Amino acid sequence: MADDLMNASHSYHRASLYERDYYTWSVDQARALQERRVDALDWENLADEVGDLGKSIARGLKSQLARLLTHLLKWRFEAGRRKHSETIAKSWRVSIGNARDEVLDLLEENPGLKPQVPELFLNAYRRAFKRMQRETGLVSSTFPAACPWTFEQALDDDFWLDSDPPLRKPNAGGKKTRSSR
Repeated sequence: MADDLMNASHSYHRASLYERDYYTWSVDQARALQERRVDALDWENLADEVGDLGKSIARGLKSQLARLLTHLLKWRFEAGRRKHSETIAKSWRVSIGNARDEVLDLLEENPGLKPQVPELFLNAYRRAFKRMQRETGLVSSTFPAACPWTFEQALDDDFWLDSDPPLRKPNAGGKKTRSSR
C-alpha cells in the first residue's frame, strides 16, 4: 500500500513537472533514462514525446521540400524578376541549394522517412503552390496543378530549368558530392 502511494506521488510529480517546466522535466527524464531508473520515468508523457519527435522530423522534411519547390517555381515562373536582378537570382539559387542539402541530410539521418517521401513531396508541392499564389499575386492557373518535376529532378544539383549556370561549380579534388552519397 505504501509503495502504491509512493508511486502515485512520483507519477503526479512527474506529470505536473511536465506541465509546469518542460525543460526541467526533459532533463530529469534524460537523466533517469541514462541511469536506467525505470521507476523515475514518466512513461505516458515520454511515449507522447518520442512519437512527436518522429512527426517533427517529417514536418521538417516537408517544410524543406516546400521551400525547394517554391523556389523552383519562382525560378521557372518569375524569370523576368530573376533576369533583371542578380541579387534575386543569387538568393533563389542559394535557397534551392540549401533546401536540397537539408532534404538530403534529413533523409540520410532518417532513412525510415524514405517510404513517406512521395506523400510528403505531394503535400509540399501543394504548400509551394499556395505560397506562390500568395507571394506573386498570380492566378492559380499560372502554375501547374501537379508538380512538374520528379523528386529526383528537384534534388539534382545539375537540374535547372533554363541555361543559367548550376548552383555549384563541378566538384574538384575528388571530394564527395551529393550525387555520390
